[in-house]
Amino acid sequence: MKRPDLLIVIAIWEFLSALGSLIGIVAILVFAFPGISPYAGPPDAGSIFGLSIGMLFLLGGAGIAVAGGVGLILGEEWGRILTIVHAALNLPIFPIGTAIGILVLIYLTKTEVRDYFRGAVQ
Repeated sequence: MKRPDLLIVIAIWEFLSALGSLIGIVAILVFAFPGISPYAGPPDAGSIFGLSIGMLFLLGGAGIAVAGGVGLILGEEWGRILTIVHAALNLPIFPIGTAIGILVLIYLTKTEVRDYFRGAVQ
């Protein structure tokens, strides 16, 4: 079965989204993490904990995005499911995440796209 047209575009979006998450982690480390900034004063345990949790969420999102993008390129059903999960997680990020998330959800749940992934698994 022929690969649906927009899967590569969605996979590229997944990789760009992962890159954005990794840039966010670096930005937290460089600009916001209290122990690194010489102007922040003594580090506060609550802020260190909160920033660490934020970095873990960004790292998890990057992992889901990379795995979903690779799965889409390989034509695996788990890649489609991970990309759907990632698109749903991006819905609250207004306006770009909402718009792209809705479009990705609509596209990946179309019958011909689902049939492509079911055929690729067998």
